[in-house]
Amino acid sequence: MSHAVNIRAFIACSLDGFIARSNGDLDWLENPAFAVEGEDFGYAQFMAKTSCLIMGRNTFEKVLTFGEWPYDGTRVIVLSQSLKTLPETHRDKAELSAESPLTLTERLNSEGEQSLYIDGGRLIQSFLQQGLINELTLTRIPLLLGSGIPLFGELKNDIVLELIDSKSYANGFVQSHYRIPD
Repeated sequence: MSHAVNIRAFIACSLDGFIARSNGDLDWLENPAFAVEGEDFGYAQFMAKTSCLIMGRNTFEKVLTFGEWPYDGTRVIVLSQSLKTLPETHRDKAELSAESPLTLTERLNSEGEQSLYIDGGRLIQSFLQQGLINELTLTRIPLLLGSGIPLFGELKNDIVLELIDSKSYANGFVQSHYRIPD
Protein backbone atom coordinates (compact mmCIF):
# COMPACT_ATOMS: atom_id res chain seq x y z
CA MET A 1 0.00 0.00 0.00
CA SER A 2 1.36 3.40 -0.95
CA HIS A 3 1.25 6.34 1.47
CA ALA A 4 2.18 10.00 1.37
CA VAL A 5 2.88 9.62 5.09
CA ASN A 6 5.86 7.48 6.09
CA ILE A 7 4.93 4.87 8.72
CA ARG A 8 7.82 3.52 10.79
CA ALA A 9 8.50 1.30 13.77
CA PHE A 10 11.57 1.53 16.04
CA ILE A 11 11.80 -1.23 18.58
CA ALA A 12 14.20 -3.47 20.48
CA CYS A 13 13.82 -7.16 21.16
CA SER A 14 15.77 -9.93 22.79
CA LEU A 15 17.78 -12.22 20.54
CA ASP A 16 14.94 -14.74 20.79
CA GLY A 17 12.38 -12.16 19.59
CA PHE A 18 10.66 -10.89 22.74
CA ILE A 19 9.90 -7.22 23.40
CA ALA A 20 9.00 -7.68 27.07
CA ARG A 21 8.70 -10.33 29.73
CA SER A 22 5.33 -12.13 29.91
CA ASN A 23 4.18 -9.66 32.58
CA GLY A 24 5.18 -6.67 30.40
CA ASP A 25 8.34 -5.90 32.36
CA LEU A 26 11.18 -4.20 30.49
CA ASP A 27 13.81 -4.51 33.25
CA TRP A 28 16.09 -6.53 30.98
CA LEU A 29 16.58 -3.44 28.78
CA GLU A 30 18.21 -1.67 31.72
CA ASN A 31 20.89 -4.33 32.26
CA PRO A 32 24.10 -2.45 33.18
CA ALA A 33 26.07 -4.76 30.85
CA PHE A 34 24.42 -2.99 27.91
CA ALA A 35 25.00 0.61 29.03
CA VAL A 36 27.01 2.77 26.66
CA GLU A 37 27.68 6.27 28.01
CA GLY A 38 26.03 8.95 25.86
CA GLU A 39 24.63 6.48 23.28
CA ASP A 40 20.92 6.49 22.44
CA PHE A 41 21.23 4.02 19.54
CA GLY A 42 19.75 6.42 17.00
CA TYR A 43 16.57 7.16 18.91
CA ALA A 44 16.92 10.98 19.00
CA GLN A 45 17.59 11.08 15.26
CA PHE A 46 14.59 8.82 14.66
CA MET A 47 12.33 11.00 16.81
CA ALA A 48 13.55 14.17 15.09
CA LYS A 49 11.99 12.79 11.89
CA THR A 50 8.71 11.82 13.61
CA SER A 51 5.66 14.06 13.34
CA CYS A 52 3.28 11.78 15.27
CA LEU A 53 3.71 8.84 17.64
CA ILE A 54 0.97 6.20 17.76
CA MET A 55 1.08 3.75 20.65
CA GLY A 56 -1.20 1.06 21.96
CA ARG A 57 -2.82 1.02 25.39
CA ASN A 58 -0.28 -1.35 26.96
CA THR A 59 2.62 0.80 25.78
CA PHE A 60 0.87 3.95 27.02
CA GLU A 61 0.30 2.39 30.44
CA LYS A 62 3.99 1.37 30.57
CA VAL A 63 5.09 4.91 29.63
CA LEU A 64 2.96 6.29 32.48
CA THR A 65 5.20 4.37 34.93
CA PHE A 66 8.31 6.22 33.65
CA GLY A 67 7.43 9.33 35.67
CA GLU A 68 8.25 12.25 33.37
CA TRP A 69 6.43 12.31 30.02
CA PRO A 70 9.16 11.64 27.40
CA TYR A 71 7.30 12.96 24.34
CA ASP A 72 6.95 16.71 24.87
CA GLY A 73 6.70 18.43 21.50
CA THR A 74 5.49 15.30 19.70
CA ARG A 75 1.87 14.57 18.83
CA VAL A 76 0.93 11.32 20.57
CA ILE A 77 -2.13 9.19 19.81
CA VAL A 78 -3.09 6.24 21.99
CA LEU A 79 -4.89 3.72 19.80
CA SER A 80 -7.16 1.51 21.88
CA GLN A 81 -10.54 -0.17 21.67
CA SER A 82 -10.74 -0.72 25.43
CA LEU A 83 -9.47 2.57 26.88
CA LYS A 84 -12.37 5.03 27.08
CA THR A 85 -10.57 8.08 28.45
CA LEU A 86 -7.04 9.24 29.14
CA PRO A 87 -5.96 10.09 32.69
CA GLU A 88 -6.63 13.75 33.54
CA THR A 89 -2.86 14.32 33.87
CA HIS A 90 -2.25 13.33 30.24
CA ARG A 91 -5.24 14.73 28.34
CA ASP A 92 -3.11 17.66 27.16
CA LYS A 93 -0.23 15.34 26.22
CA ALA A 94 -1.97 12.68 24.10
CA GLU A 95 -5.10 11.97 22.07
CA LEU A 96 -7.22 8.84 22.28
CA SER A 97 -8.51 7.03 19.21
CA ALA A 98 -10.48 3.81 18.65
CA GLU A 99 -10.08 3.96 14.85
CA SER A 100 -8.71 1.06 12.84
CA PRO A 101 -5.05 1.42 11.84
CA LEU A 102 -6.09 2.07 8.22
CA THR A 103 -8.72 4.67 9.11
CA LEU A 104 -6.34 6.44 11.49
CA THR A 105 -3.55 6.40 8.90
CA GLU A 106 -5.85 7.85 6.26
CA ARG A 107 -7.03 10.58 8.64
CA LEU A 108 -3.50 11.53 9.69
CA ASN A 109 -2.38 11.53 6.07
CA SER A 110 -5.24 13.92 5.22
CA GLU A 111 -4.22 16.12 8.18
CA GLY A 112 -0.73 16.43 6.68
CA GLU A 113 1.25 14.25 9.07
CA GLN A 114 4.56 13.31 7.44
CA SER A 115 6.04 10.52 9.54
CA LEU A 116 4.24 8.22 11.96
CA TYR A 117 6.08 6.22 14.62
CA ILE A 118 4.20 3.05 15.59
CA ASP A 119 5.13 1.82 19.08
CA GLY A 120 3.96 -1.29 20.89
CA GLY A 121 4.10 -4.96 19.99
CA ARG A 122 0.44 -5.57 19.20
CA LEU A 123 0.14 -2.29 17.36
CA ILE A 124 3.20 -3.00 15.21
CA GLN A 125 1.75 -6.46 14.45
CA SER A 126 -1.61 -4.92 13.49
CA PHE A 127 -0.05 -2.30 11.21
CA LEU A 128 2.20 -4.95 9.60
CA GLN A 129 -0.74 -7.29 9.00
CA GLN A 130 -2.53 -4.48 7.16
CA GLY A 131 0.53 -3.59 5.08
CA LEU A 132 0.83 -0.14 6.61
CA ILE A 133 4.44 -0.02 7.84
CA ASN A 134 7.04 1.36 5.39
CA GLU A 135 10.16 1.10 7.57
CA LEU A 136 11.26 -0.99 10.52
CA THR A 137 14.26 -0.30 12.73
CA LEU A 138 14.92 -3.34 14.90
CA THR A 139 17.59 -3.49 17.58
CA ARG A 140 18.50 -7.02 18.69
CA ILE A 141 19.70 -7.20 22.29
CA PRO A 142 22.18 -10.02 22.97
CA LEU A 143 20.06 -11.64 25.64
CA LEU A 144 17.82 -14.72 25.63
CA LEU A 145 14.63 -14.32 27.65
CA GLY A 146 13.19 -17.75 26.85
CA SER A 147 9.63 -16.45 26.99
CA GLY A 148 7.72 -13.21 26.92
CA ILE A 149 5.72 -11.01 24.60
CA PRO A 150 6.83 -11.69 21.01
CA LEU A 151 7.51 -8.86 18.61
CA PHE A 152 5.99 -10.59 15.61
CA GLY A 153 2.76 -12.56 15.42
CA GLU A 154 1.04 -14.52 12.70
CA LEU A 155 0.87 -12.99 9.26
CA LYS A 156 -1.42 -13.76 6.32
CA ASN A 157 1.51 -13.52 3.89
CA ASP A 158 5.27 -13.36 4.00
CA ILE A 159 6.66 -9.83 4.26
CA VAL A 160 9.91 -9.32 2.37
CA LEU A 161 12.13 -6.65 3.88
CA GLU A 162 14.87 -4.70 2.13
CA LEU A 163 17.88 -4.00 4.35
CA ILE A 164 18.79 -0.30 4.26
CA ASP A 165 21.50 -0.38 6.91
CA SER A 166 22.83 -2.50 9.74
CA LYS A 167 25.04 -1.38 12.58
CA SER A 168 26.62 -3.20 15.48
CA TYR A 169 27.53 -1.58 18.78
CA ALA A 170 30.32 -2.38 21.24
CA ASN A 171 27.77 -3.72 23.75
CA GLY A 172 26.59 -6.37 21.28
CA PHE A 173 23.44 -4.61 20.05
CA VAL A 174 22.77 -5.10 16.35
CA GLN A 175 20.45 -2.56 14.81
CA SER A 176 18.97 -3.16 11.38
CA HIS A 177 16.93 -0.67 9.40
CA TYR A 178 14.59 -2.17 6.82
CA ARG A 179 12.30 -0.82 4.13
CA ILE A 180 9.09 -2.69 3.44
CA PRO A 181 8.37 -2.38 -0.28
CA ASP A 182 4.83 -1.68 -1.49
